Amino acid sequence: MIKVGLDIGNSKISCIVCDTKKNNYQKILSFVSNPTNSVKKSIITNIEKIKNEINETILYAAQESQTEILSINLNVPAVDSLSLYFDSMINLNNEKINDLHIKKAINQSDFFNLIDNYQVIHNSIINYELDQNSIVSDPRGMFGDKLKINFYKFVIKENFIKTISTIFNHLNIHIENFIPSPLSSALATLTDDDKSLGAICIDFGSSSTSVSVFENEKLIFMNSIKVGGMHITNDLARKFSTTIESAERLKTLYGSVITSPSDEYDIIDIQSTDTENTQSKQINRSSVNAIIKPRVEETLELVWQKLKDYNLHNKQIKNLVITGGGALLEGIEDYAQIIFDSNVRIGKPMILPGLSSKFIKPQFSQTVGTLLYNPADYELDFLLKNREKNKKKSILGRFSSWLDQYI
Repeated sequence: MIKVGLDIGNSKISCIVCDTKKNNYQKILSFVSNPTNSVKKSIITNIEKIKNEINETILYAAQESQTEILSINLNVPAVDSLSLYFDSMINLNNEKINDLHIKKAINQSDFFNLIDNYQVIHNSIINYELDQNSIVSDPRGMFGDKLKINFYKFVIKENFIKTISTIFNHLNIHIENFIPSPLSSALATLTDDDKSLGAICIDFGSSSTSVSVFENEKLIFMNSIKVGGMHITNDLARKFSTTIESAERLKTLYGSVITSPSDEYDIIDIQSTDTENTQSKQINRSSVNAIIKPRVEETLELVWQKLKDYNLHNKQIKNLVITGGGALLEGIEDYAQIIFDSNVRIGKPMILPGLSSKFIKPQFSQTVGTLLYNPADYELDFLLKNREKNKKKSILGRFSSWLDQYI
């Protein structure tokens, strides 16, 4: 089975194609990444231009993988999203818990409720509580007096989904799943132990920084802030009156969050924006890092504040994974360790057969994660069974209508 993932970022559009066997063995057939300047702060600025860029990327990936791409898993940003939590409790009267009890609790909850002007992208059960004792996995088969179910719902602006759906309708490409970008990053970089013990995954992107949180193997939070690596680049370009390209080079080659006394004597040549003066000018590394450090601090503090807003800082999760292009900044691990008081590591996407080493880098985590997403992992088995039954009934109903019409 061919599986295709697409990531539309603030600086690049990436498409990955793989062949998935029945035993879940995956082999990468193609990975294409092209630059874009049609997205700013996760907002599409030119719909015709981005449509052409997406089409070009997909066609190139199809050609490279020698496949026809008709459907994709699509990453969607967590900017302007909402994380909603709610619960539902039912009385059991010492009964043995079965599917019907859980369905009753779900039906009397807000699990299926829509949110005005938003579209539900992720809906899941975080955990169960039986007689006020937390049960992480499955309460079926147990006896008790009261069953409580805690839910998590993640929604994003409906207008964004309409816009992006229109683009792919014009391209005649079906979107199989909308995957929140913070989840894709986590799937590509977190281990099973990370998810079980609890972990925070921060994706330091170009124009935004996203965060996801796992606890007891459950996804419990996703969000994003509109600050990223491009803000550092722009800060450097303005400060030193240089080009964006030169500022990006400064950040990549010499940027660090940790300062050292020797930085004063590390001299760097940079290009001037003065068209009348084509000569380069010199600055020291210390002045570069003096720009970078406050912006990184601001970004990490804003992410930490998001966690505090949802009271997640009290969970004492001590594993932090930083990925995305900003994860390549020297010293960011040490600085994040101070702010989050956690064990920190840089997250690269897991190695898959056929994946070139040039893509096993933090900035491609979101793209690789689209292949690792399985919607069934976030749904309830009995709800899936009901959906299949309803689907079969629907097919039988349409067939009966056809018989009535033509026989």
